[in-house]
Amino acid sequence: MWAFRRSSSSLKKQKFISGSSRVSCTTNEVTGRYSEGNSVGISNEISNRSLSFRGFCKTAHGSSKLFLGRQNFSSLVGTKTSSEIDSDLDDGFSELEGPTETEIMIETNGEDELVSECVLSGDDVEMPQDNKKSMELLKAITAAPVLGIDRVMDKWVEKGNDLTRREITLTMRYLRNRHMYGRALQLSEWLESKKQLIFTEREYAAHVDLVAKVHGLQKAEIYIERVPKSFRSEEVYQSLLANYASKGYMKKSEEIFNKMRDLGLPITNFACSHLLLLYKRIDKKKIPVVLSIMEKENMKRTDFIYQILIDAKGQSNDIAGMEQIVETMKSEGIEPKMSTKSIMAKHYIFAGLVGKAENVLKQMEGEIKEDSFAFRHLLALYAALKKADDVHRIWKLCEPNARTDECMAAIEAFAKLRKIEEAEAIFDKMSKEGKTLTSKHYYPLLRAYASHNMLEKGKDLVKRMSESGCPIGPLTWDGLIRLYIKAGELEKADSILQKAAQHAHLKPKFISYTAMMDEYAKRGDIHNSEKMFYQMKKAGYDRRIHQYKCLIQAYINAKAPCYGIADRMKADNVFPNRALANMLSKSDPFKKTAVSEFLN
Repeated sequence: MWAFRRSSSSLKKQKFISGSSRVSCTTNEVTGRYSEGNSVGISNEISNRSLSFRGFCKTAHGSSKLFLGRQNFSSLVGTKTSSEIDSDLDDGFSELEGPTETEIMIETNGEDELVSECVLSGDDVEMPQDNKKSMELLKAITAAPVLGIDRVMDKWVEKGNDLTRREITLTMRYLRNRHMYGRALQLSEWLESKKQLIFTEREYAAHVDLVAKVHGLQKAEIYIERVPKSFRSEEVYQSLLANYASKGYMKKSEEIFNKMRDLGLPITNFACSHLLLLYKRIDKKKIPVVLSIMEKENMKRTDFIYQILIDAKGQSNDIAGMEQIVETMKSEGIEPKMSTKSIMAKHYIFAGLVGKAENVLKQMEGEIKEDSFAFRHLLALYAALKKADDVHRIWKLCEPNARTDECMAAIEAFAKLRKIEEAEAIFDKMSKEGKTLTSKHYYPLLRAYASHNMLEKGKDLVKRMSESGCPIGPLTWDGLIRLYIKAGELEKADSILQKAAQHAHLKPKFISYTAMMDEYAKRGDIHNSEKMFYQMKKAGYDRRIHQYKCLIQAYINAKAPCYGIADRMKADNVFPNRALANMLSKSDPFKKTAVSEFLN
């Protein structure tokens, strides 16, 4: 968790605004060089003198504002395919610890974990087994009907039970860690209405986060208006900012950031980190503006902020720039953590620099005793390198005391290597340890069956889940959808998605919709691609590049004109990256060719 750093109130006068100008930036060890260009961008107030922080200089314009145009990392050593670029932009991974094993091999829903971890600082807390009262309360809450938490809490108090702040904190964290956000929100609402807990800035911030997760971002904004003004602190607004940023709403995130400054609230590393994460995913050319704000206000870069910058360079295939950032990080006395090294190794692998990746992996192996996440990272990375012997070797070291997350990482690694029997054996080991398995634990094996077109085994695994009493939710739906897509049964996969979308309290994952839409696009099925596009918007998955990529690809494959697509993107505030711009050019029904110009 990042420490909240209070910066000067002078930041409140700075704003993100639209405009266009020309920018020249020098190559440096942190950010590299950005090319000139023009587009709608964001700016902050900066003096006419050269910027003092590393890597960016002001052009001689006479203007006191820096406008960022259509810029990209320039010192590229190569370019990724359009699918890799879109994957970088649209994944939903938790980015607090860098790439875990799932970031390389499967997509998971980490957005909620990202925001929750930011709202609730501190280590993951398990309910103490010796706290009998707390355990009884937790069991009552988890066993209650979906809308029955108030009744449970009323009875609890009627029996003369006290509620301490520690018990409430432990219970809330337990519910959050298990994604029981609806129950956590009901508990928070009961505590507030019954005045069983004096709400501080922290409790209000956590409540905003829960409202955003359960009822949506607009409801969270409305709730903030109910918060007493004296408690509308930076923590409360940062909670809202984190949720908007994690969902990819760039314009709204910038509005909240500006509002915080208008209110004179301190701008912290927390807020800047979320903007950097957002821009890393959607619009890397805006990264320098955040860095300039941090530099101007003497906000020290944390190891996590460096991690974001390293990953951004790696995503742009600027390996030299990535390495320069690492050196700068070290020069400031911050040694790369295991998660940072994992990011570096991942990008070395994608860039084909196997030797450099192996050197980083050797360093990581030397830190196994100091970092409990080492096995997860190493299993995933060796699998990405197709090094089966090393995956076996790391698993043998890990196996005697393997935790569930390490077992899941091993399942994914062996599945990546097409060693399904080994993956099944590890799953059996995990299931026999006596711990209650959730859909999260079944998902890696289910996804492996889908990847290798093992429909019957996948169906049997889902039956096993149901028989064990494991709730069927978004992860399981996603696995089933992929099973049927791989088997060529697209109508069945679509039917599962439609039924899942009708669920009252859960919605299918973004990647479930895109899996369907990708398949329809491959077939040139415009009707169903448009249907899926509409359903994704209805489910709240809008303003993402990948949706437009799939839709345009469907028109291209169908050899049909794609009228008005640019206007639709503009209305949704979606701005194309290089890959999408090329697709737009191909699909333009009015595109001129050498022959058409000659005939005209």
